[in-house]
Amino acid sequence: MEKNLQIFMDSGLLDSYILGTTTPNENLEVESYIAEFPEVKAEYERLQDNLEILAKANAVEAPKYILNAVIKDITEDAPVIQMHSSPTHRRTPWFSIAASIAAFIFAGTAFLLYEQNVSLSHENQVVVEEIFDLRSDIEDNNKRLENVMLQFMKLNNPETEKYVLRGNARAKDLKTVAYINAVDKTSMIDVVSLPKLPENQTYQIWAELQDRMVNLGILDESERNLKTIPYMEDALGLSITIEQKVGSKINKAHAENSVAEITLKNN
Repeated sequence: MEKNLQIFMDSGLLDSYILGTTTPNENLEVESYIAEFPEVKAEYERLQDNLEILAKANAVEAPKYILNAVIKDITEDAPVIQMHSSPTHRRTPWFSIAASIAAFIFAGTAFLLYEQNVSLSHENQVVVEEIFDLRSDIEDNNKRLENVMLQFMKLNNPETEKYVLRGNARAKDLKTVAYINAVDKTSMIDVVSLPKLPENQTYQIWAELQDRMVNLGILDESERNLKTIPYMEDALGLSITIEQKVGSKINKAHAENSVAEITLKNN
């Protein structure tokens, strides 16, 4: 049984199940393992947590113009033409009335046909534009999905180490999570929460080397997503400081400005 369990864990079925790419028979197999083995259930919950991180990192809001367009279509009324009758003082021959009615009907029909033709041409153009937009959206979504799957694979790589950086007394609510893979030489960071700073200050993340500190970039509360940061060979630790804004980033860290730090495992 232990051998079968190990074979299942190494098969990648659990990852595929999380991503929704398994067959119905594979779903039954995975669900039976989750129900029977606590270690499979724990791994399943861990994968779900990682997928939630990626979902949050890649969330996209619907464009604001869509709501305005819907509201406009709902509230837009068709124009109303009011007809006013005027008294007549002499009788008009019946054939003149019939000819006038026929002329009005012909003119009205011609106008309606013209309007319908213009409307159909406009609708065709809109459909063509929407098809091109849809194709573009599909391509963007495919690229975004590919990026999410790559990040998901990186998060679940056995060689990826997870480090949680929590703020000290100066930034009690600060929390970020770093994912570092010394084999692939990749680093990512997920900004969970950053206390608000004055306009003239910024959070910056640093890699601590044997003889110096290297700036890895700026952390911003408005960019709460999983993003790649430079991987530093032989880094001893990571540190987050509060610095004065003097451009995109500074080249020298100040120890007294540190609000969170961790020591990296010796790989």
